[in-house]
Amino acid sequence: MWPRFVAVSLLGFSALAADSREVSFYRDVVPLFKRSCTGCHHPAKLKGDLDLTTYASIQKGGKHGVSFVPGKPGESRIVEEISGDEPNMPKEGDPFSKEEVALIERWIQEGAKDDTPAGADSFKLSAPPVYSAPPVISAIAFSPDGKLLAISGYHEVVLHQGDGSGQIARLVGESPRIESVAFSPDGKRLAVSGGAPARFGEIQVWDTESHKELNAFKLASDSLYGVSFSPDGEKIAFGCADKTVRIIAAADGKELMKFDNHSDWVLATTFTLDGKRLVSGSRDRAMKLINVSNGQFIDDINKLLEGVMCVARHPKEDTIAYGGDLGTPRIYRISENQGRTAANNDVNLIREFERQPGPICAIAYSPDGGTIAVGNMNGEVRVYKTSDGSKVATLKENRGAVFALKFHPTRNQLLTAGFDGQVRVFDLPEGKLVTTFLPVPIAETGKVAAAKP
Repeated sequence: MWPRFVAVSLLGFSALAADSREVSFYRDVVPLFKRSCTGCHHPAKLKGDLDLTTYASIQKGGKHGVSFVPGKPGESRIVEEISGDEPNMPKEGDPFSKEEVALIERWIQEGAKDDTPAGADSFKLSAPPVYSAPPVISAIAFSPDGKLLAISGYHEVVLHQGDGSGQIARLVGESPRIESVAFSPDGKRLAVSGGAPARFGEIQVWDTESHKELNAFKLASDSLYGVSFSPDGEKIAFGCADKTVRIIAAADGKELMKFDNHSDWVLATTFTLDGKRLVSGSRDRAMKLINVSNGQFIDDINKLLEGVMCVARHPKEDTIAYGGDLGTPRIYRISENQGRTAANNDVNLIREFERQPGPICAIAYSPDGGTIAVGNMNGEVRVYKTSDGSKVATLKENRGAVFALKFHPTRNQLLTAGFDGQVRVFDLPEGKLVTTFLPVPIAETGKVAAAKP
């Protein structure tokens, strides 16, 4: 879950120009399209009915006709759109350089060949992963009735009995990294966000009864975070490493909203109780309030104090708890912040808790909203009353950072998970450790090692 920067190096164009070899579509052209074009021209957002994510879709073109004519760059629309002193494309971001335009022209002149290796962009596994050590757990979620527990793994989400007594199914998808998971309000679907860093971001939707993947949508060129369902279960929101917030239709992945007012990675989203507004949290320190129907920015609900790493909405009220990189959890009203003045008053702040011993990686509300749990990078979990901020319990049994926390929907228990790959169950309010279990089988000299409490 902990975000990482990934550097991507593009080919030196001057070196390529001096090279006698043919331009490669896969090595030379695709990185340019991913950088500048596919944000607006992908299957979920077909501006001009044009998809620029694969050779076949580029060749097909959009509503204005085919994108290129092999051997004839002067008659190829894609060259026309990106050329000139004021090119039509891309609409956002820097234009293609003259060297980059020349590279694409040369590719078309040489026949516009497709040299994409078979399976080059696929990360799919032929079988569930075999673990020699527990994978880091970045996300956990309970179904609304508490009967199912979803736990992230490598390339998969593992479904367990809600009490942790046994594994039900392994939902193996394409994304190597799972960043967040969320059940639909009726518990019949599971949304999963993740991807392959610097390669693709993906939303998966699973049927929790048949354990079949209903849909998988590749929607960005980097990982996706903070997935959440709208109250009616028809929309899925998530944050992106490209600094945007997006909402798609849960049924078909059609992009319903794209919000680009953040200036850093967006790691968290949550709908208001009525589903008409969305709150997003970013490393740029802002929690932004967004109109779902039109993507309009309403306001920052908080004073910009620290990077927002995780959020949790109150189960019955439009208030939100967040944790940040400086380690101070806070609760805010989800409301416009117009009452602030030149002094930048934090008018929506309801409560500020004590500073934690490290950056906060996970935060959760109890089912009645009377308690919050806060997990940090140092492996400690603290539980507080929301009414007065008093501390209920301190849990020190986790080894390494705590990336995931969830209260059981019907039992007075808290589950924690993170760096060491184990799930721990605590009774509250006393904070007694009930059990510890490994959510995945671990191969050990040909056998499966059982978890030790």
